[in-house]
Amino acid sequence: MTRLLSLSAAVAALGLLLPTAAAAGHDKSFLECSKACDDCARSCEACSTHCAKLVADGKKDHLTTLRTCQDCATACSAASAVVARQGPFSSLMCTACADACKLCGDACEKHKDDAMMKECADECRKCEKACREMLKHADHK
Repeated sequence: MTRLLSLSAAVAALGLLLPTAAAAGHDKSFLECSKACDDCARSCEACSTHCAKLVADGKKDHLTTLRTCQDCATACSAASAVVARQGPFSSLMCTACADACKLCGDACEKHKDDAMMKECADECRKCEKACREMLKHADHK
């Protein structure tokens, strides 16, 4: 009888540990968001280097995008790490990341004739969208 109760308890505990379809959907949303944040961080880092070269060439209007890209890359890197592990600050980090991506994307979009700036703006838009989507799932986790 004791073995039967122990076995029942073990099966019940295992059921709590196995992911449900809903949990798998949450996990997928978190992983997609983390990947989008990581991709955006790399793009923003590359774009900030590009902007630094443009500033060195005398194009002072790129000083703003250099700084927004650096800050956005930092926000995206932090969000990627926290969201990948589904940390308790995932919502907080993704809100900040989405807002940073909005501002960075807007700044880079002003230079859409420049391929690097356009790519950065596009990655920022993708990341912002992924963060906003993840936030819908984070509240239900």
